[in-house]
Amino acid sequence: MLTILKTFVSRFLILILSFGLVIFSTQFWGSEGKGTISIVIANAAIVGFFSSIFAGSSTSYFASKFKTEQILVYSYLWSILTGIAVPLLFLFSKIQSAYLFHLIGISIFSALLSVNVNLFIGMRNIKMFNIYTVLQQLLHVVFLFGFIFILNLKEVSTYFTAQTFCLAFLFLISFFQIIKKCKSSNFKFSSEVFRNMFDYGWKNQFSALIQFLNYRLSFYFLEHYEGISTVGIFSVGITFAEAIWTITRSIAVVLYSEVINSKSRDESILKTKHSLKLSFSLMMIFILGIIVIPASVYELIFGSAFRRTKEIMLILSLGIFAIAVSDMVGYYFSGIKELKILNIKSIIGLAVTIFLSVILIPEYGIYGAGIATVASYCVSASILFYHFYRSTTFDVKDFLISKSDWNDIKSKFLKK
Repeated sequence: MLTILKTFVSRFLILILSFGLVIFSTQFWGSEGKGTISIVIANAAIVGFFSSIFAGSSTSYFASKFKTEQILVYSYLWSILTGIAVPLLFLFSKIQSAYLFHLIGISIFSALLSVNVNLFIGMRNIKMFNIYTVLQQLLHVVFLFGFIFILNLKEVSTYFTAQTFCLAFLFLISFFQIIKKCKSSNFKFSSEVFRNMFDYGWKNQFSALIQFLNYRLSFYFLEHYEGISTVGIFSVGITFAEAIWTITRSIAVVLYSEVINSKSRDESILKTKHSLKLSFSLMMIFILGIIVIPASVYELIFGSAFRRTKEIMLILSLGIFAIAVSDMVGYYFSGIKELKILNIKSIIGLAVTIFLSVILIPEYGIYGAGIATVASYCVSASILFYHFYRSTTFDVKDFLISKSDWNDIKSKFLKK
């Protein structure tokens, strides 16, 4: 519980920094600039899913099963290869291809840093994981402000340059932390390591990539039908959602670390149900906040071009809630290597996104994108819960924090 509390605090800091970065970018570059940032970062995230075949959860999963040096050999090489090769595909699509070199820089260093951070998760060193996830946001802000207000670089590309410098700096620090514990003689290729990491990685990342497209495909439909400025406006709502998810995913990351190191399926289920309680309660608070905040506040913070943000947030709120809570179940299935279920829910969710986006966005624009997104989120979440409760009993208490739970949280927090 104490580990979850620490991770929660770190993710809350990320939430504040994320909101600050969104507010600054919308005010400084407007809806068109925010739209450009959203598309390029979405492209980088797509590259990241290919990189994460070796650099993502497979690194965490096998951290306690193979030598660190053998994992690093494949993870680092794969990160560099995909960080260069996959962005080149965007030249053919012409989707913000003017920022190709920025995309390559962000993709490579993001993947390399991800390797190191995921090693910390696999080793149950959640403290270092928390530190680096907070620093990614904090140093991005520091570099961005330095470039803009000291070096007087005010183009939208400055956002990407600052992010690249931030990721590279953190990678180097974490690299020296890890490498000092490694032996040069252990850096060797192993077909067993490659085969296991690739098999686990592509199955896990296939699901993650498809699920990400559920989150971001509406951006590309909106750009096609409505223009880049509309993407900027809609992306604020999605950014809010993902910022909120950083809080509940702090619980999910701890759960994942515990599940992959657990020897009992019943113990893993019990911990998953405990995580469901926490995420459900937190999301009730955040959704209530979305409902209560007046539309004028969003317009005041982001500017007059974003006057529809409150309406978008209300449309997305049910989907935000569904994904946040079901993430606990998703991380459970990932931890026990039941990846087929994750693939099924992601593919069905993507089909819903595509089908409804083609129908609704041309007719209803930004609101159609919101409806399509929520439908996809809810369908994906429903599939996860259906499969989870086939293997265990359903109880409403799984989602409600009891008095003993609160006492446990308070006692451990006060003790610390």
